[in-house]
Order: sequence, then C-alpha cells, then structure tokens
Amino acid sequence: MTGTRPLARIVATTDVHSALDNARPLLAHLHAARADCLVVDCGDFFEGTGYYRLGAGATERQILLSLYDVIAPGNHGWPHHREPELQALTVCANVVHDRTGDLLFRPLHRARIGGRTVAITAVLGVQAFDAIPAHQRAGDRVIDPARALAELFLAHQHEVDAWMLLSHSGFAHDLELARACPFLDVIFAGHCHSEHYAPQAVGDTLVVKGRELGLGYATAEPVGAGWAAHTHLFAPTTSIPPGLTAPVREIDRLRRRLAAPLGPITQRWRGSGVDRRPLAAATAARLQAGLGVDAVILNETALRATSLGEVLTLGDLMALEPFAGELVHAPVPPFLAGDVPGLLAHLTAHAGPLATAPDPLPGQIHTVLTTRYLADSYLGAPGRSAGVRLGHAVRHVLTTEPLELDQGATR
Repeated sequence: MTGTRPLARIVATTDVHSALDNARPLLAHLHAARADCLVVDCGDFFEGTGYYRLGAGATERQILLSLYDVIAPGNHGWPHHREPELQALTVCANVVHDRTGDLLFRPLHRARIGGRTVAITAVLGVQAFDAIPAHQRAGDRVIDPARALAELFLAHQHEVDAWMLLSHSGFAHDLELARACPFLDVIFAGHCHSEHYAPQAVGDTLVVKGRELGLGYATAEPVGAGWAAHTHLFAPTTSIPPGLTAPVREIDRLRRRLAAPLGPITQRWRGSGVDRRPLAAATAARLQAGLGVDAVILNETALRATSLGEVLTLGDLMALEPFAGELVHAPVPPFLAGDVPGLLAHLTAHAGPLATAPDPLPGQIHTVLTTRYLADSYLGAPGRSAGVRLGHAVRHVLTTEPLELDQGATR
C-alpha cells in the first residue's frame, strides 16, 4: 500500500522513450503532482534517443526512482526492470519464469485514492513481449493477459474497491481487454503510438492514453460511484524542481554532445521530415549496392522519424537510428529459403513492415543481410557480423560520407 500522503487521482505517462530534450515540463509537473497523485508509467520509458545511447539509461532511472510510484515494463528497456531498485517499482501480472512459472514481478500495488482502496496492476502484450530481443527475454515467457487478470481479480476482488490497469499492449488490444475483463475501471494504454488518446468507454471501463515521448499524460480520479479519465499536455516551463538538478544538468551535458555535426545532408533529405519507410528502403538499397550482397531485409521499426536541417548532427542520427543496430549475414531457415513470400510474411507478422533490396527479392534466398534483432529473434541464428552498423549505413544515405566497414563491430 502506498504511504501516508493523501491521494486524489492517478497520473500516467507512457512511451517516454528517453525523449529528454525538453524534459523540464515533465519533471516539474510530476514533482508537483506527487503531493496528491499516484504517479505511474505504462512502459517504454527507456530507449529511443541519443540520450539513452550516450547515458545508458542512468538519467531515466533517476527520474523514475525520484518521481514515480508504480511502473509497468515495456519491450524497450526490459533489462532495466530487473535491476533491484526498478524491480521494486515494477508490477506485471503476466510475465513468468519459463521453468518455474513464477511471476517475475509483483502482480499488483494497492493505494488509497479518493477514499477507495485501488489495485494497480499491469500487463505486457504478447506482441510487445515478442518484440523484446530474444537474448533479453531468454528464460521468460508471457501468458495471456486476460487470463492473468481474471485470475488476479478472483484472488483479490474482496480486498479492493477498484481496478486500474497499466497496459503495454496497444490501444486496440486494450479495447479487447476491457471487453474480456469488465471488472477493470480504467485501462491506461501504452505501446501502440496511435493517435487515439481521449478516453473511450467499453461498458463501464475507460481506456485512455497519455501523449507519448514525454509530451503529455493521462489522469483518472473517482467521480460519484465511478471514475473519470482525461488527457493533458505538460505545460511549458524552464524551472527545475527541487532535488532534480543533477539529472537536468546531465541532460544538458548530453544535449551538447548530441549537437556535434556529422556532415552536410544531401538535397533529397535536407530540411524535411524524414519518414522511416523511405529511409529504410534507401538504406537497404545502399547496403546491397555497397556490400555486394544478394538480399537485404531491414525491419522498419529499427528506424524512427524525425526532422532534419542542412547538417546532420549526432542527435539527428541517433533519433533516426536509436538502437545501435548491428547488421549481420544470417542464414535463412531451409524451409523458408525457397519460399520468399513465406519468409517475408513470417518476419512481418512478428516485426512489422520490412524494407528489402532488391525489391522484389529473388525467388530463393539462403543468406540475407539483416539486423541482429531479426536474425536472433525470428530467423533462429545469430548470423555473422557484416562489419557495418545500421547507423553508419543511415549516415551514408543522408550525407556524402562513404560507407565503410566498422572494424569495431561485434563479431
């Protein structure tokens, strides 16, 4: 049960993704909200920008430990939730040790909110769990979220007055969860990055999602016999909350490093918002031509969209390719080598849209240049390092820098 401070409502963020470039509004609001709010997060607080790449999550960890009461795990930053201090904040009802079946995290957190005893629990969607790199989730498995929630409700229904869910599953999946678990009062949604934010009622359950990337938040509070939910944007501010000077200084230090110029941007990409689909396609084509391979398959989710000026900075590059992806020559499973449509369908079903070169691919593929993520997670083989990282290839596409082998690439 949360401590003695009186709580009137819940404040929930989601999918912050290390977007710390303008973190002061988030820090200031959550610091003030803690006076009478339970502060929670729905997952993916880590990874997604150069702040994480350069800082390895230290600043994000400090923010979570300073401002949050309860957090849900996401597919990004999964290992951080196994760290003792963050594991103590984490709740999740449906991820277990594969061998024993024991839960990895405590299944619920109790709090008194507006005079009601409230259970706060969390689930990680099956697709989100599968998106965790295979080596990070080895020994873990996910169980059906609806079944896990129903079992939790049966065990604790007489101990609490209301149920709140922090879901890292996607808004559409959360609508289905609301139908399957009508005992839930509010579902705070995460993972999907959809444009659907406003509360949507499914029976007596409200599904709501705060704005991603540290731009906004969702709230829920008791009203009459039920609950009300809303979404808000963080108000602009330049103030630094007490006790948070150190992370703000670290953010400023990292921002200066991320401003380092890498070279002029070519005319095609200059001064525009870069969508990851054409960038992934151009990168795949450049890799095939530059390395002389028969086939390239990239998952579009390895890249992000951003806006560019005339000069590419380190921050721009890490915003476009935030995960330090390694490229490998991976063998294609024999049963898919002669079934290229089946190979693409298999990868798309698990990893989302793909970029290939050539397009269309040849009728038979035995080895493919791809990301380490796809090779490890969905091709069943680690592959051999290609000696070039995805970020280096993206930089070559955007600028006049030559595509060179990375002698420091992991082998």
